[in-house]
Amino acid sequence: MASPGYGKQTAPGELPPAADDFTHLPVREAYLASLINNLPDGAAMDVKTLAAYQPLFGQMAVRTALNRLSTAGHLRRVRERVSADRPQWVFRTYFSRTPRSDAWWNHFLATGEARESTENAPDPPEERSATPLSPVSPAYAALAGLGVADTRLALSAADCEALEPLAAEWLARGTTPALFTAALTAGLPTPVHSPAAFTRRRLIDKMPPERPTASPVTRIAECTDCRTPCRPHALLGGLCRACRSPDGINRTAPPPSRLSPIAVHRHADRIRQELRCDNAQPLQAR
Repeated sequence: MASPGYGKQTAPGELPPAADDFTHLPVREAYLASLINNLPDGAAMDVKTLAAYQPLFGQMAVRTALNRLSTAGHLRRVRERVSADRPQWVFRTYFSRTPRSDAWWNHFLATGEARESTENAPDPPEERSATPLSPVSPAYAALAGLGVADTRLALSAADCEALEPLAAEWLARGTTPALFTAALTAGLPTPVHSPAAFTRRRLIDKMPPERPTASPVTRIAECTDCRTPCRPHALLGGLCRACRSPDGINRTAPPPSRLSPIAVHRHADRIRQELRCDNAQPLQAR
């Protein structure tokens, strides 16, 4: 079991159990879905625990299976506020034995209520691929426009996709596109060796504060794979744009060196020169 308040939560409005609940899934996903379905609410749902709980699949296989269960409409990962009086957030995984569409999940995550609809099945893959999150969403457009405002922050399409959740959070907190551009391009160093890494650092360090609203946010959806907080409409099948891309984004890669190649070579030459001088000294001088 997870810590109190964490772990699995059963989504409301499931259909009665049936023998063919998971027959539409591949064997591995059907096995893990059946296992999760039989776990009590509050059970730990992290990859490591699920891999240790059964003998057939390791952590990587479990992680892939959870992503596929998410795209099949069976689960979503969220952060929830305990109550309006307590500024404490908990991490939960909602599981539905009945597969749900993205629209159903978005309605449930926004209201906490099951959507009364006969369209419970997840969106077909071809429909998702035909209607992805628009590449000209406000957050994506704001990132793409940085290179127009200052060429030192020219980002690639992959960079904009990876940074889109952070930019979307800026805009969700009331930042206008003009203020966004001004904040990101102010006081740039010359040169900017890695526009993507530099922009990510500024997006995190300069994140504006949340403004109080009449209806405070009590539930935030997360990407099932990378656990990045996202607005529900940015998740298709529970995955963010970067995790849905064919090649994915290596979020664990270390940031590139801040030194230019010329500076690196100069530093190496200086070390070699010091070593040569040291080796040339007479033994008595040492």
